[in-house]
Amino acid sequence: MAAMGSILLVLFSSVLFLFLPASSGLPLCTNSRAPIGTKVPLAFCSYNGSTCCSTTDDVSLQRQFASMDISDAACGSLVKSLICAKCDPFSSGIFPDESKIRTVPLLCNSTFPVRSQLKGATTSFCENVWNTCKNVSIRNSPFAPSLLGSAGVQPSSPSRLTDLWQSKNEFCQALGGSSGNESVCFDGNSVSSNTTQNPPSPKGLCLERIGNESYLNMVPHPDGSNRVFLSNQQGKLWLATVPRQGSGGTLEFDISSPFLDLTDEVHSDSEFGLMGLAFHPSFTTNGRLFVSYNCDKVQSASCAGRCSCNSDVNCDPSKLSHDNGAQPCRYQSVIAEYTVNGTSATPSMATTASPSEVRRIFTMGLPFTSHHGGQILFGPADGYLYFMMGDGGGKGDPLNFSQNKKSLLGKIMRLDVNNMPMTQRFKPSNVH
Repeated sequence: MAAMGSILLVLFSSVLFLFLPASSGLPLCTNSRAPIGTKVPLAFCSYNGSTCCSTTDDVSLQRQFASMDISDAACGSLVKSLICAKCDPFSSGIFPDESKIRTVPLLCNSTFPVRSQLKGATTSFCENVWNTCKNVSIRNSPFAPSLLGSAGVQPSSPSRLTDLWQSKNEFCQALGGSSGNESVCFDGNSVSSNTTQNPPSPKGLCLERIGNESYLNMVPHPDGSNRVFLSNQQGKLWLATVPRQGSGGTLEFDISSPFLDLTDEVHSDSEFGLMGLAFHPSFTTNGRLFVSYNCDKVQSASCAGRCSCNSDVNCDPSKLSHDNGAQPCRYQSVIAEYTVNGTSATPSMATTASPSEVRRIFTMGLPFTSHHGGQILFGPADGYLYFMMGDGGGKGDPLNFSQNKKSLLGKIMRLDVNNMPMTQRFKPSNVH
């Protein structure tokens, strides 16, 4: 039963703006972030100036395309345009917000009336894709019904469209559509707004209550669907479906079936718990996610980081008094990596993550029982993981940790999680 037990979550305007109709002409990526600027065109997908793909994403898409082993040049050109559509600065519009996972954009379909607010949209692209690729063998096909939550040929097997779909009508009914109030169909070309004017600024905030209770984190699903990840302080994560704006619906998820349960690892009380949650920028292809939490070294052998009160910062933990009955550095801050790989055909389809830790990224003992921060975020342009650490506690930061450049307390740390194992996980000039 989908739980709706008390979850207090309010979507502020900054979240609701992600659901603005495509007709507003706002560039927005499927990960709900603004496009990034590029100085040179992407090597494979060829987007230039403003794009939703980094060079790493571009290489990943090139590898994905190569794995399809498409022998027909015309079909290959169409499929390349489809997988590169993720890089379009308006990709949020052509991959519409809906409950099912989309591996290809909304294909312009002649059976639907066109009400496009973006120039260049045609009505026959879906039919063109079918006619061109219906008899072409494609490995790891993005058109496989199994990737849309339906039964069918496994995506890793070579298949033709006629193996996967009974007819052109069925194919275009599932993958096609027209431009409307909340999406725009894709015709094989880069999407561009029909206006050069900036949209007017919003005149106020809009709040919509979608549930009750207390959670620390709400992170949008990296695949751009209308799903979010929620985490509570005790150490559980859930995958929930967000109701359409204005529908009056509530969050849908099964509270008895968490996406990831780390309660055995997390020490939770009024100050400690699961503090942060971040998904790798390439989560939809590599399935990597990262969690920031607190542990108790009395209860866990893996809770064994170096105390942040140490000789490097002219601090002696033996001279610190107990804080709320706890010895200095009994409680520690942890960043650990987990994965959804092996739990489903693709990361976007995963409904659970493996509870086994893939890798310990960071562990550090805390001198006091408060002011330890813990939020983690990926930089939208550089791909590094940023860790926000508090000053370590003690009223007024008595040991001046935050002003001590040798101390990691009271800093924002930048970690490179893409080059592991590492003897030095921090990037040069990493402390901000």
